[in-house]
Amino acid sequence: MGGSAVNDDWEFTKHEARTLVLLGRTGNGKSATGNSIIVKKEFTSKYSSSGVTSTCQLESAQLDDGLTINVIDNPGLFDFSGEPEVIGKEIIKCMDLAKDGIHAFLLVLSVRTWFSREEQAAVQSFQEFFGNRISDYMIVVFTGGDELEDSDETLDGYLGNDCPEETLKLCDNRKVLFDNKTKDPKKKDCQFKELLSLVNLVLEKNDGVPYTNELFKALQAMKVSSLFGDAEHEKTQATEPIPKYYEEKLTEKIKAAATISRLFRTAN
Repeated sequence: MGGSAVNDDWEFTKHEARTLVLLGRTGNGKSATGNSIIVKKEFTSKYSSSGVTSTCQLESAQLDDGLTINVIDNPGLFDFSGEPEVIGKEIIKCMDLAKDGIHAFLLVLSVRTWFSREEQAAVQSFQEFFGNRISDYMIVVFTGGDELEDSDETLDGYLGNDCPEETLKLCDNRKVLFDNKTKDPKKKDCQFKELLSLVNLVLEKNDGVPYTNELFKALQAMKVSSLFGDAEHEKTQATEPIPKYYEEKLTEKIKAAATISRLFRTAN
């Protein structure tokens, strides 16, 4: 888009903490995975077909070596079929919480369910919204490790029967198995360390810089809470008017992602 104030190329910034964003279908165990990562129950987690997390949420934990782990659970980032205004607000919240960029996107899948066309469509729309480079920051987290253990099956063995091959290829086969029900501290520590090693691998692949873009930075530089019209908030906060361009840019990207998702779902 010639002459635009927003560059479609993704840019990067250095930062010490690790900020991880959870993505996944309702019921796959995103919130439980978030709790396992930060080793405390901050995200509401229970089995529900309608989902539990209803809005963007960030929780943090500090490791013994001083490294801070930030985990963002955002229901709006995986489903672009809703109202653009609602999705836009959730994306803006995520932008605001991930102030210094995102170090890894964790795509949470469950070994208890088949990799559905809905999930395939969501991955396609996610790429459409964030751009192809997003795959360089993706890690697939499979939940249900307890079920595989009970059936004496390995993750690779399971994937031989039901493998989201294109998605794994997309992220260079970066994958890890999580058992969010285990009480074994050694097992908890082992799966976390395996995930952290993949996050560090992602950072190494991307020259040590997290994922962000010009649109993220432009909105963060403003009072992003007033985008899409939070009238009550605007009455109490001294905010500068946000250029209509940014709202239109975000809505345009959301609609394009929704179109890709719809076409993929209906394709033969």
